[in-house]
Amino acid sequence: MIAIIDYGMGNLKNVKKGFAKVGYQAKITNQAPEILAADGVVLPGVGAFKDAMDNLEEEDLVGVIIEVVAQNKPFLGICLGLQLLFTASEEFGLSPGLDIIEGQVRKFSPDLELKVPQIGWNKLNIKQDTKLYEDLEDEVYQYFVHSYYVAPEDESVIATTTNYGQEFVSSIAKDNIYAVQFHPEKSSKQGLKILSNFGALVESQQ
Repeated sequence: MIAIIDYGMGNLKNVKKGFAKVGYQAKITNQAPEILAADGVVLPGVGAFKDAMDNLEEEDLVGVIIEVVAQNKPFLGICLGLQLLFTASEEFGLSPGLDIIEGQVRKFSPDLELKVPQIGWNKLNIKQDTKLYEDLEDEVYQYFVHSYYVAPEDESVIATTTNYGQEFVSSIAKDNIYAVQFHPEKSSKQGLKILSNFGALVESQQ
């Protein structure tokens, strides 16, 4: 079973429906025992970084997430769920994150002369051979909604980059951790393929 962490923020039902469409059972939960017992875990998220961290702390889920990652279970962060894995975010001042991946979350520069947030389809430039993108071609399009992007200290974790006035990291992969800035659950057939690939990763670990 795949656990989708419910901490009061995120596109939970659409993520669950996405997994169902590709044949994988997922459960929305905020219960630590269920999350820790799951075969794979998803951390979605939409909204402000600090609010999300506050909610995770109030629900006593910070330690649970760290433990899940340490257990080497397949873990997928989506949108804000990617950003929360990092050391800190510039959003509304410097706010500490989970610090599972070293690096910062930064805002797009107003000098780009592009609309912020980035809303819409953009393409992925695949930089790392990872099972998350198995059977997908380079420059596949995915759907984005975000004003901030991640800047990892270790460039080896970069799985894809995307260009929006500048090249930014649009997904990472490190050991059992996979995390994406875009919304695969909103990205039609190609996005569902990413969810399917994650489901296959989970299945292979059982």
